[in-house]
Amino acid sequence: MSEENVEITRDATHNCYVLLVNGQSLGAAYYQEEDDRLIFTHTEVDPSLKGKGLGSQLARGALDDAKDRGKKIVPVCEFIAAYVGKHSEWDDVVVETGQR
Repeated sequence: MSEENVEITRDATHNCYVLLVNGQSLGAAYYQEEDDRLIFTHTEVDPSLKGKGLGSQLARGALDDAKDRGKKIVPVCEFIAAYVGKHSEWDDVVVETGQR
């Protein structure tokens, strides 16, 4: 992955965090914003990236931004729910476990 430029950006217009790899959109974590909560509803990553850890980078970037913005996290999306279940650094901002 060292040769690839990976960036996570928030697209408030489309309610998602976008995974950019070498400037190309190859994934997104979708959310609904309700007051002080971000409800993560769906995450998708291009199948060509399977096993490269970029889905985890997308999740981390989205969750870091949500926490930095003072948002509580509601991980309805199975991928995000599994990710926060394995990483305790978001325990203080996860308010519901959502559907698994």
